[in-house]
Amino acid sequence: MKKILTIVGARPQFIKAGITAKSIRKNFKEILVHTGQHYDANMSDVFFEEMKIPKPDYNLAVGSGSHAVQTANMMIKIEEVLLKEKPDGVLLYGDTNSTIAASITAAKLNIPVFHIEAGTRTHIFDMPEEQNRIVTDHLSSICFAPTQLSQDNLIKEGLENKSFFLGDVMYDALLFYSKLADEISDEEYISKLMPLFGQKKDVSKGYYLATSHRPENTDDKTKLINILDALNELDKPVIFAVHPRIKNFIQSQHDKYLNIFFVEPLTYFETLHFLKNASFVITDSGGLHKESYLIGTPCVSILRNGWEETLHNGWNEFVSPNKEQILKSIYERNIDFNSIRDGFGDGHSCEKIVEKINDFFIGE
Repeated sequence: MKKILTIVGARPQFIKAGITAKSIRKNFKEILVHTGQHYDANMSDVFFEEMKIPKPDYNLAVGSGSHAVQTANMMIKIEEVLLKEKPDGVLLYGDTNSTIAASITAAKLNIPVFHIEAGTRTHIFDMPEEQNRIVTDHLSSICFAPTQLSQDNLIKEGLENKSFFLGDVMYDALLFYSKLADEISDEEYISKLMPLFGQKKDVSKGYYLATSHRPENTDDKTKLINILDALNELDKPVIFAVHPRIKNFIQSQHDKYLNIFFVEPLTYFETLHFLKNASFVITDSGGLHKESYLIGTPCVSILRNGWEETLHNGWNEFVSPNKEQILKSIYERNIDFNSIRDGFGDGHSCEKIVEKINDFFIGE
């Protein structure tokens, strides 16, 4: 049996690896490596426990650092694992530093790289995620595009012969795990929210859901304050899942924002539940605005660009970290609530991806 070494490091990758493992492990021996890029328990351990993801065979415990330091440390430790395990291929997801570190290291050792969620482009080249994804795509033996637009991007870059549009594994995950998440009542989810700073708010009559974690929005405190000011003026309370990166700043400011319910980061089941039941989602997360679209909740994305597919029929809008723009996007946007939201596959992407990897080895 061929050996596949899967490398993850951040919340969205845990979810993707969890759903894909159900197909991978029927066909290959999988070795799961957690780089430790997300090392906070609320951003890491809880996902493995909740979704019953196989425990990582290796945890590299790299932690934080500058892009160069973090990526370099990952490459050193990943190389040690690759030399020890001698896998037949390396499976990667998305656009994190874990992804770029693994793709470079595996390629230098002439180990085939299989990249899930390839071809997505923002065309904003100062974004680390854009840089990571482009390099990984070009180093990969197979690129798995989640949408036709992503596939078109790969074709434009001359990668057509090794690229396949088979759908988005995140859509597979959403379909599978949302059924389990729906078994828990709204009241139980609300009661499980972990308030920060001792505050608690009544969200039983409706709410918005918000997150913010990107350095471009949070390192500049003027931008972050603009986001918080907008949330504070909304007509319903806001459940704001606080990323560890901004927790200290929020702690110093939270008493100014009486409309915002600041809580610990949400588990995946909690995220799915509150996404489905929120009036709107306000986020700078690349994954969350896609999930919001797929689940059918309008979204305001505080991003320069992202999943363009989500813009169809007004379901999502990209805005600047500006109070007026955020509020206008919520109150004045035309949304076709009867429109079909598709373009991310049929919910069986994982099986199709595994078939293509099998074909790759047969054709060697």
